[in-house]
Amino acid sequence: MNKPEYEFHVPTGEWTPAGGPVEGIWEQILSASNDSGDYTRLLRFEPGTDSSANGPLTHDFWEEVYIVQGDLTDLRINQTFTAGMYACRPPGMPHGPWITTEGVLMVEFRHSFPPPTSADS
Repeated sequence: MNKPEYEFHVPTGEWTPAGGPVEGIWEQILSASNDSGDYTRLLRFEPGTDSSANGPLTHDFWEEVYIVQGDLTDLRINQTFTAGMYACRPPGMPHGPWITTEGVLMVEFRHSFPPPTSADS
């Protein structure tokens, strides 16, 4: 099933723990595809959250992230990102672990593309 069709509305999904060993990281799924695993979510870190226990991350999918409010520091590269900043990460790009001072709210898009076929060349 593809992601659902929605016109503008106020999301009513629940905030749930994002998983992993670190507390204080929450997600609200806005839309998802059961077929591809693609999804759009809000991701929130509570103030003072440190994701070092998760280590650096890499994925086998594309990930795009927009910071809506707050701050997020990538401890691996010692760089802080703030509201209005955007990341586009191809599969395999390392990022994190993260720490936030004031907390952070992000919108995240995860998507994969099918591998090219001989007809695409």
